[in-house]
Amino acid sequence: MKKKSLLVSIMFVLLLSAALMGCSSDSSSSEGGSDGGSSEKKQDSLVFGRGGDSTSLDPITTTEGEAFKVTVNVFETLLNYGEQDTTVQEGLATKWEVSEDNLTYTLTLREGVKFHDGTDFNADAVVFNFERWMNGDADKFPYYTMFGGFKKDEGHVIKEVKADGDYKVVFTLKRPQAPFLKNLAMSPFGIASPAAIEKHGDKFRENPVGTGPFKFVEWKPNDRIVLEKNEDYWMEGYPKLNQVIFKSIPENSARLNALQTGEIDLMDGVNPSDTKSISSNSDLQTFERPSMNIGYVGLTTNRKPLDNKLVRQALNHAVDKQGIIDSFYGGLAEPAKNPMPPSLEGYNDDIEPYPYDLEKAKALLAEAGFPDGFKMELWAMPVPRPYMPEGMKVAEVIKSSFAKIGVEAEIKTYDWATYLDKAAKGEADSFMLGWTGDNGDADNFLYTLLDKDSIGSNNYTYYSNDELHDILIEAQSNADQEKRNELYKKAQEIIKEDAPWIPLAHSTPILAGSSKLTNFKPHPTGSDILTKVEFK
Repeated sequence: MKKKSLLVSIMFVLLLSAALMGCSSDSSSSEGGSDGGSSEKKQDSLVFGRGGDSTSLDPITTTEGEAFKVTVNVFETLLNYGEQDTTVQEGLATKWEVSEDNLTYTLTLREGVKFHDGTDFNADAVVFNFERWMNGDADKFPYYTMFGGFKKDEGHVIKEVKADGDYKVVFTLKRPQAPFLKNLAMSPFGIASPAAIEKHGDKFRENPVGTGPFKFVEWKPNDRIVLEKNEDYWMEGYPKLNQVIFKSIPENSARLNALQTGEIDLMDGVNPSDTKSISSNSDLQTFERPSMNIGYVGLTTNRKPLDNKLVRQALNHAVDKQGIIDSFYGGLAEPAKNPMPPSLEGYNDDIEPYPYDLEKAKALLAEAGFPDGFKMELWAMPVPRPYMPEGMKVAEVIKSSFAKIGVEAEIKTYDWATYLDKAAKGEADSFMLGWTGDNGDADNFLYTLLDKDSIGSNNYTYYSNDELHDILIEAQSNADQEKRNELYKKAQEIIKEDAPWIPLAHSTPILAGSSKLTNFKPHPTGSDILTKVEFK
């Protein structure tokens, strides 16, 4: 009996040991070593859901934010902005010196940087890019007008760009340009590989090659753009992600559903009404983008009857901005009265907005010779944007408002790329659009969007005022910020009187993402660099 009992005991111990070893073996596949942390494979691919596709992957050839959202991760600029502001920081240049007369800028470049095709980044590459841009025109390189036009134009600010050795570039200006350094940091001015430009020609917009943290892999139009980690990136230990996929999902609600089901990891264009449900979901988190934008209705000033200032003023009186904000922005916006956000220096808070006043609107139409109103087109945006979350619904409200003063507005829309192209050519009577600031300077709103130099590039209303132009050029050329502010305040008075826009709202855009996402910091420009983003 004892022997049998002993054998049973021994067998029990052996079985128990095996079981414990099995448990230990099983658990070691999902648990880490002595620190007790998980060794489960960390997610290293980010899927970013967005409302529209890019129109180009060569940033200098476009003006729309969906392009820059991708290209800012492929290309780098000479200077950068702060993580969540527009202070000037190091980029591909590590140092900059400005002459006393503000006409010469000498930039020292970062050494040892390679383009994605293996060629060297150096001063000659910088000169090549600027020569390419300045010898183009507004159709090819619309954003280059930030430098006062092109080489052939009298207003062109840059007199010369030259290399001083391999890692120093000298910019000589014809006149001072106060926001020059901030302009250099703008997304459109990403430095591209000269060899790749020469290789691909016009197809470079589909085959981008920069120095950034991610390299281009593929683009399936209206579906996805795939980037992969740049293993030779100059910033040691970065980027953290191995892959970034930008996926186009036009509807905000469909994009949110994709986030909830794990199809995507991050999304922009959150409907304000959805923020509460996102916040209550422990698997998700929200992000607030610092506001620096405006949504507006553009009134094309060279198309009848919108060439009449009184008509434009009447239409301004016919829009209930607060009602639109209450209905579609969920309180995450404020009514706009000027064509620039109040967060920028030079904002004129003394200007009185056009009040919502239908009787005043009718009186102005009668004074303009249209007592019975008129017919016009109102173009509605086909994609959600941070400054216009539900464009078609807003258009319906504006159409209804116009009808109350006898103006019959026919709503039209196109796909996003066609919409922008046709609006830029002045083919719309009126159009809904908006702007997210590029550099935190008033110049980037007033000059870029409403000066006669910008007609055909970013000034889609074809508005032209010589007095305004002189003020904006003087403000560009003055290094004294207080004097610049006064000039910009005067500019806003002129614009308010001429009414080329119906300013609608300044929004606070909300993004949402996986609760595991970390180090994602939305930038006020709308161009988010994903170098440091990773998953917990």
